[in-house]
Amino acid sequence: MTSEAGGEILFERRGPLGLVTLNRPKALNALSLPMIRAMHAQLRAWEDDDTVSRVAVRAAGGRAFCAGGDIRRIYEVARAGDEAELYDIWAGEYGLVAYVGRYPKPYVSLIDGIVMGGGVGISLHGEYRVAGEDYAFAMPEVGIGFFPDVGMTHSLPRLPGRTGFYLALTGARIGAGDALNVGLATHHARGADFDRILDRLAAGVAAAEAIGEFSAPAPQTGPLVAERALIDACFEAETVSEILARLDAEAEAGSGFAAATAALLRTRSPTSLCIAREQMRRGTNLSLAEAILAEYRLVTRLMQSNDFYEGVRAVIIDKDGKPAWRPARVEEVDLEAVRAAFGPSGRPEPRFA
Repeated sequence: MTSEAGGEILFERRGPLGLVTLNRPKALNALSLPMIRAMHAQLRAWEDDDTVSRVAVRAAGGRAFCAGGDIRRIYEVARAGDEAELYDIWAGEYGLVAYVGRYPKPYVSLIDGIVMGGGVGISLHGEYRVAGEDYAFAMPEVGIGFFPDVGMTHSLPRLPGRTGFYLALTGARIGAGDALNVGLATHHARGADFDRILDRLAAGVAAAEAIGEFSAPAPQTGPLVAERALIDACFEAETVSEILARLDAEAEAGSGFAAATAALLRTRSPTSLCIAREQMRRGTNLSLAEAILAEYRLVTRLMQSNDFYEGVRAVIIDKDGKPAWRPARVEEVDLEAVRAAFGPSGRPEPRFA
């Protein structure tokens, strides 16, 4: 076993298996730039190593697979005006995510606990996604003045019906049952069996067979499945304002779920909501690499705007839960500016293909 990034990420060879362990449990295994760089380099080395035939990713600590990128560090770097490190972080994370999406060897993610942001990016785009019983997926970026990134522009619009639209705009958390139902997870196994799956992978058993040996019955589904008809009817609307109007109408007709969803949306950044809706509109026509490039372009705009810094301040730094969004209402968002933000920014752009 080798340790990189100060021990925050570990790499191990077990026969034909290359094993990555995220090892930053006190930070919910959030991805730092050194972790990102180390993982990208190791995956490349294993791609070129004919004795490695499969890769697996797991996490230490039990509470989280990976809660995302290191948002606090991004906030600090941006506030310090260090653009070089700021965009190194974004380009590094997005480059790793794009690489996972085209990795040529079987790629198995063993996911238990929280999986958000960058944690979704380094798992969802791989071939096998095994959800443990404590699996909890969310892309809650609209709550910090950001948007669902790491390839979600590509992935979420491709989920059944408008479930991806709902997840993008609300940032709602779902469990393993709902994730399996819509395809965010491919398999379910007890977290206690993850080590046994790794043993079988290390013994050379094909990934699908190794996972299948420990497959557990799908857990009970939740609101994403139970409220599917309402989600589809409301989130197919073309604008955020219309989505809210449809939810309000359903709430007036007696739907507690619609009322709660509308209330949640009204706590999110209005600009972020409009960006997320536009992502969902565009995403079905974009490859993963094209989607990630669009997200990088969005980042260059949002790093210059109010809502990201205000959202991080309110949720992560001061924790007062009272962000002052600008603008404060969805109706005041400049939709032409939102659409323009998907185009070239004038900054140097990395290649993600």
